[in-house]
Amino acid sequence: MAIFSVYVVNKAGGLIYQLDHYVPRSDTEKTFSFPLDLVLRPRDERVVVAFGQRDGIRGIKFVVLADPRQAGIDSLLRKIYEIYSDFALKNPFYSLEMPIRCELFDQNLKLALEVAEKAGSFGPGS
Repeated sequence: MAIFSVYVVNKAGGLIYQLDHYVPRSDTEKTFSFPLDLVLRPRDERVVVAFGQRDGIRGIKFVVLADPRQAGIDSLLRKIYEIYSDFALKNPFYSLEMPIRCELFDQNLKLALEVAEKAGSFGPGS
């Protein structure tokens, strides 16, 4: 199971954060346009991607591209929402709708992705 990428899109449709967490061995073309029409061209009929999205604070969208066998994507999206609330919004130097450049956000997001890949889901206390 794998989580490939995480995107945060502001309400105007601009990409404010991108993390490529897992790079698959075969190259896959990714094409994005507003409102996020997803086009994937699999190679050797091996790459299948689940598309998860969650509306967040004031129209901000959290998007996770993951293997469809990956369990707990909804829980992961809620956890990303919490991380965004705790580390980006509470940062006095961050302005809404601007790109997210916060080291604590990066670290906690990567940790949450690792936990999600190993455990498959988040419990109520995580």
